[in-house]
Amino acid sequence: MSEIRKVDLRSDTVTLPTPAMRQAMFEAELGDDVYGEDPTINRLEMLAAERMGKEAGLFVASGTMANLVSLLAHCQRGDEIILGRVAHIFLFEAGSSAAVGGIHPHIIPNQPDGTLKLIDIETAIRAADNEHYPQSRLICLENTHNRCGGAVLSPAYMREVRTLADRYGLAIHLDGARVFNAAVALAVAPSDLVQDVDSVSFCLSKGLAAPVGSLVCGSSKFINRARRQRKMLGGGMRQGGVLAAAGIVALETMVDRLAEDHANARRLAEGLARLPGIVLDPAQVSTNIVIFQMAPGAPEPGALVKGLAKRGIKLSPTSGRGLRAVTHLGIEAEDVDFALAAAQDFLQAG
Repeated sequence: MSEIRKVDLRSDTVTLPTPAMRQAMFEAELGDDVYGEDPTINRLEMLAAERMGKEAGLFVASGTMANLVSLLAHCQRGDEIILGRVAHIFLFEAGSSAAVGGIHPHIIPNQPDGTLKLIDIETAIRAADNEHYPQSRLICLENTHNRCGGAVLSPAYMREVRTLADRYGLAIHLDGARVFNAAVALAVAPSDLVQDVDSVSFCLSKGLAAPVGSLVCGSSKFINRARRQRKMLGGGMRQGGVLAAAGIVALETMVDRLAEDHANARRLAEGLARLPGIVLDPAQVSTNIVIFQMAPGAPEPGALVKGLAKRGIKLSPTSGRGLRAVTHLGIEAEDVDFALAAAQDFLQAG
């Protein structure tokens, strides 16, 4: 009996480290990072800061930790952050900013392209002299935007938010988990996308395919505060250079190939859009995330997930009748075609 082909489209977090990463991990020069003496972590942090056009960087265990230490470094207890209602920070980080930092979230609508309307941001900013209100402190943006289908925020939009933030004395944090995807999609340097934010986090363990880790970048003063918050959260990793080594390889060798993931996502979106019962506009897919809906009367999303799993395909339900598929290292054009054939087979059989 032949083995069922496996195509895992649940997330780009399922990527495995490349042979070059494994070799770099084996050979990594190590020291105690809490003492600032791990040369591999130090090199990764400098490289990350350079790529982001910031003064300093901080290596942390995950994207959630990266966002949390950033918010804790920006805000005091009782301060308020303004963010989208489908932001990753709001939906998928266990309420950590409120639970750990006592930070109050003020959510406003995300637009389909991942942006927040400037008027909505401005309306959400509290009067600083009113003792009844929390203090507005920080605007949080996301690029690319996960729940908005990998949508990309442009440098021009980031500049508009910066101008608004400056008018009211607010800082900006960018959840840039997939900011390199955004940069590749727009054909700009990552530093162009983050030049107007006070802090940015990005993941090594998604499209860049490293096994573990994220970075926070900002001014030296900000990173000093964030480093203290990382310590408080138990994030000092001692000889963590064994992980940072893979991150260096990721930054040096894995960015340009993200364009392949984008092309495969468009191939997938165009194929899904042709299938009966699936609602999807391929023109809305700009990076490596494909979010689509099951039409009324079509099979339930859970049924499609189970049916495709039997055929070797994994993808994720989102909300309502939505599903998400993410392309990444290890997914080739023929894997996309296999997944499309499996979806067509299931829908026709149902």
